[in-house]
Amino acid sequence: MNKVMAPSRRRFLTRVVAGAGTLALAGCERLSETEWFPKVLSAGERISHAAQTLVTGRKAMAQEFPEADLSPSFRSNGTAMPDSEAYEALAAKGFAGYRLEVGGLVESPRSLSLSDVRALESRTQITRHDCVEGWSAIGKWKGAKLSALLDVVKPKPNARYVVFHCADPMSDDGKDPYYESIDMDDAWHPQTILAYDLNGELLPIKNGAPLRLRVERQLGYKHAKYVMRIELVESFAHIAGGKGGYWEDQGYQWYAGI
Repeated sequence: MNKVMAPSRRRFLTRVVAGAGTLALAGCERLSETEWFPKVLSAGERISHAAQTLVTGRKAMAQEFPEADLSPSFRSNGTAMPDSEAYEALAAKGFAGYRLEVGGLVESPRSLSLSDVRALESRTQITRHDCVEGWSAIGKWKGAKLSALLDVVKPKPNARYVVFHCADPMSDDGKDPYYESIDMDDAWHPQTILAYDLNGELLPIKNGAPLRLRVERQLGYKHAKYVMRIELVESFAHIAGGKGGYWEDQGYQWYAGI
């Protein structure tokens, strides 16, 4: 997702995804300005997350489909081309100079080329992408298993989250880059991959080239595109708005399970 959506649409989607659609009503709008109501919503998210974990389990697999169910095309969600000179320079050379930086709370930080990423254990899966903009598509993704990358960098015991820092800036001054995060349960999940192919071809720029996260049990805004750096952390407090993701900083739920 990125800044392509109009502010009014952003506000609407924020309320929907945050489970606060009723705030659109005039009488409830004032509740969002109180100190206590956002805390209620936050508590509701934690309860929802716990309930989903209880019902499905954190190791449950997202549905996979046969090739006959592939969508005719897979549209871009959010950014179609990052407004970044550095990214444009990489893209112009077919990402030959791309490096994936992996650090934070790890024993063995790494800087990997695309060839290095492709050499990791991979997984191919046909899954459905559900976007908060109201559309879905089924695509065939191939990518490095995030668990294989974690095996290489060796997370430290206090690592609780994996943060994905992306190439697309979210402000007009070229700053405020998009970011997302998942917890270690989802990071180790077999369907969580760093995708580099879509439908048997190199991942297109509009879909997040050269690498995008696929975390199949969550909504589309969690599937970070244009991943440039991965950081393992114990807390989000020192990152941007401290909520674990760009849209989460705007009010979206951090856990967007489906």
